[in-house]
Amino acid sequence: MTKRTQGPVVRRFDQVQPTTTDERLLSSRDDGSWVHADPWRVLRIQSEFVEGFGTLAELGPGIGVFGSARTKRSDPMYAAAAEIGAGLARAGYATITGGGPGIMEAANKGAFEAGGISVGLGIELPFEQSLNKYVSLGINFRYFFARKVMFLKYSSGFVVMPGGFGTFDEVFEALTLVQTRKVKSFPIVLFGSQYWAPLLEWLTAHALADGYINAVDLDLVQITDDPDEAVRLVTSAAPRSQRGTTTNGT
Repeated sequence: MTKRTQGPVVRRFDQVQPTTTDERLLSSRDDGSWVHADPWRVLRIQSEFVEGFGTLAELGPGIGVFGSARTKRSDPMYAAAAEIGAGLARAGYATITGGGPGIMEAANKGAFEAGGISVGLGIELPFEQSLNKYVSLGINFRYFFARKVMFLKYSSGFVVMPGGFGTFDEVFEALTLVQTRKVKSFPIVLFGSQYWAPLLEWLTAHALADGYINAVDLDLVQITDDPDEAVRLVTSAAPRSQRGTTTNGT
């Protein structure tokens, strides 16, 4: 009976391959398509988690700041984001953004110029976008989900400024994880009442009224127009490492 054992895999009959694993590994005659196969992607994903955890493990308390990459430097929201970044630095927190332009650049700028740690978690996009020049500690990711894990693991709270689909995705994912108790509760502050109040009104008039959420779910967010208050609200709770999360837990 024809049989070949390849590591944990046993191949018999017509499933036996004509070459050994070592032979295929050492062969230089291939078209390179293997680098796009799912098993190789798993290793890339693993490497992003290892790099992210290794880089941020000793960061200390940090706050995630979300908002639009399209915000102009002349926009009042840009100045407010810079004030928030500076306030976080003075409060002893790292500022963690997506590392891009707009609100992200402003928050990193404020943190950097105030002498704080300015973190940028970049993402590969179809259009070119490099980490802004105010990032003092940066990581670029291929995969959104690996990047999101870093935001959630190393942020003690979020300040969410006006933005588009990406900002909505980030805030609602955070709210979902807190609501379902997949993570310990942490402060989520919406900055800009004129922008966010209509959303909260819609959630009250429809999602709450129709029974899709509970009244207590709306208490998961706070709203302000004052950069100093945003910093105070988001730093009012102790870092999660002091609120029950352990370094060797799961």
